[in-house]
Amino acid sequence: MLHELLLALLGYTGDLIIDEREHQESLGLHLSPDAPISEERTFKLAPDISFIQPSDRDVIERIITLGFYYRELDRFATKSRDLSWIRSVNESPLARTSELAKGKKEKSSVYRRAIANGIVEILSVYRSAVLHIEQKLLSDSMPILATVTQGLNKFFVLLPPLYELILEVERDDIRGGQLLNLLHKRCHCGVPELQTCIQRLLWHGHQVMYNQLASWMVYGILQDQHGEFFIRRQEDRDVEQDSSHPDMLEKLARMSTEDASLTDWRLGFHLSLDMLPEYIHMRVAESILFAGKAVRVLRNPSPAFRFQDAEYHQQIPRSSHRIQQGFVAHFSFQREPSVDTKLIGEELLPQSEADKIETMLQDLKESSEFHKRSFECAIDSIRTSAASHLWQLVVIRADLNGHLKSLKDYFLLAKGDFFQCFLEESRQLMRLPPRQSTAGADLMVPFQLAAIKTIGEEDKYFSRVSLRMPSFGITVTSSQVDLPKAKAYPDGNSGAALSNASSEMSLDGWDGIALEYSVDWPLQLFFTQEVLSKYRRVFQYLLRLKRTQMELEKSWASVMHQDHTDFAERRNDRINCSGSQQRRQRFRPMWRVREHMAFLIRNLQFYIQVDVIESQWNVLQAHIQDSHDFTELVGFHQEYLSALISQSFLDIGSVSRILDGIMKLCLQFCWSIENQESSPNAFELEHITEEFNKKSNSLYTILRSSRLAGSQRAPFLRRFLLRLNFNSFFETTARGVLNVVRPRPALPGLNQQ
Repeated sequence: MLHELLLALLGYTGDLIIDEREHQESLGLHLSPDAPISEERTFKLAPDISFIQPSDRDVIERIITLGFYYRELDRFATKSRDLSWIRSVNESPLARTSELAKGKKEKSSVYRRAIANGIVEILSVYRSAVLHIEQKLLSDSMPILATVTQGLNKFFVLLPPLYELILEVERDDIRGGQLLNLLHKRCHCGVPELQTCIQRLLWHGHQVMYNQLASWMVYGILQDQHGEFFIRRQEDRDVEQDSSHPDMLEKLARMSTEDASLTDWRLGFHLSLDMLPEYIHMRVAESILFAGKAVRVLRNPSPAFRFQDAEYHQQIPRSSHRIQQGFVAHFSFQREPSVDTKLIGEELLPQSEADKIETMLQDLKESSEFHKRSFECAIDSIRTSAASHLWQLVVIRADLNGHLKSLKDYFLLAKGDFFQCFLEESRQLMRLPPRQSTAGADLMVPFQLAAIKTIGEEDKYFSRVSLRMPSFGITVTSSQVDLPKAKAYPDGNSGAALSNASSEMSLDGWDGIALEYSVDWPLQLFFTQEVLSKYRRVFQYLLRLKRTQMELEKSWASVMHQDHTDFAERRNDRINCSGSQQRRQRFRPMWRVREHMAFLIRNLQFYIQVDVIESQWNVLQAHIQDSHDFTELVGFHQEYLSALISQSFLDIGSVSRILDGIMKLCLQFCWSIENQESSPNAFELEHITEEFNKKSNSLYTILRSSRLAGSQRAPFLRRFLLRLNFNSFFETTARGVLNVVRPRPALPGLNQQ
């Protein structure tokens, strides 16, 4: 009887101790290695045994539950440690597909296999205890049941919780980081022996995690065949969904020519929150993700990088012929560089640094317990090292500051002479509505002429700049040429007609002009498409503002030239003197309006270029000098762009709409004056003046609001308001507009100075 009991403790049933699942003959159920774990204890004494006392029966049935737990744990370990899935890797896809269709192949898990190894260790201790009991029973002349109970007493607090653990794992299909999280929660218990066992299982699971971390953070390789790591590759379907966006089509087209490591940086990997253990903070997980991606970039440089780097340091001058070629197409080198990319990767990430990272992870791996503070410190050190080497690559080797200066020159209009020349050369072209099919090509002519006149050969970055006029989004329902031709109707409704026309017309079609900037490896990490889109947004706003200022100046210059010509003719002929004086009197109110428009536009332009762009540029330069961390540098640049957009009021819809409306009115005013010099349309000019007064006063009222006074715009905003309202004209006028229902005619009342 005792031998039957000992065999049952090791999972072998017989005639005296039976397994109820194996004896369900009516169901024809036979226990197989792949059968699921039983949720009920099925080891029982045979019901036909009559020679055992009821007290002994209770003791025996309690003891044989350990045998049931042992067998289920052993079956789980055997099934989890099965290495047949390795063979399936070399099988043909057709064979694997047929297996999946038949349902014979289960999901494998390296984490379950690691936990199974820990369970095998615990079960080996249990088997040794059973063997020791057998030896004691054989040595005793009178073997008793109490010897078995006394020898296995400690396992009553170990095996049942372990059985519940594997039951939950198999029932809920818990794998990867979820399994680590479950074990970490089970470690917090009041039984020291059980806590030691669970910690041992968790240690085995962490061995797999540390191996994956080493592969990812040392070599940039994601070893995760079964999708159990908290870092995963991005699904292809995400790219397909993003491709519905128009800009994404161009992005996908460029992917074929860009380096794979940069594609991985933007789209390749992401955090899988469902596999991230709760005891690993999100910040730490993001550091792990960043470090691995940085290592991938450093170990897989672009083949052309060495040649470009050498060309930068040698400062090879470009000829004017090359510059002119860069207007139409980006400059590209014809010969392929013969560079050993592996050698470059070793230079960008020295082997000594990789060894340090591996040593840190190895120390964590060898620790018997998981120490959260030590883990986070090691990850932070690895992230700092990776960020420092990436900073060295982007800032020093790739000349980040030179490219930032180039973006400032062209996207933020720091090269004012170039854009002044470009707008003058393209002024007549922009007086007509853009043609969707040839608008971009039409603009290239004045763009090239302006570059030849103002851009020198020393500007090696200009070849990266190209002009683009998108063929979509141009909706001009009423052309600029038609606006000045509005006639004065007898009933005085020309103002209403003009109002309807201006409300139906969207922004000027030429406002869609955009610049493109060609970025080489590895600057795509820094100048992403989102960053360049922000630069384009600010560029379009600044170009519209500069164009408005130029039109106001040109209108004044053309009319003054005509006035001087008339004066010379009057002096020679000495006739029509009274008519000329009357004409000048009629034009005088218009020049007051033009001066107010120019005053507002000039101050706005000075505020943005000096108080915003130059100030934020100096802040960014200070950060670049002080920081040696790539991620910090990216954050500082994002703050720089956000400040440009915020302090230029592009993120405030009400203000940006008012500014757009003011610039549109200024252009309408200039076109009306130049096309109606002989007989100005009083109704049309009065309407433009009235609308300008309303919008300028509304702008001043909004800028003085308490909501903006407490924002980051406040210091620079106060300077702008001081320039704008130096003699309290805007403040007085804004109060007057708020106190009357209908504004007075604007022409006779404009007297700011």
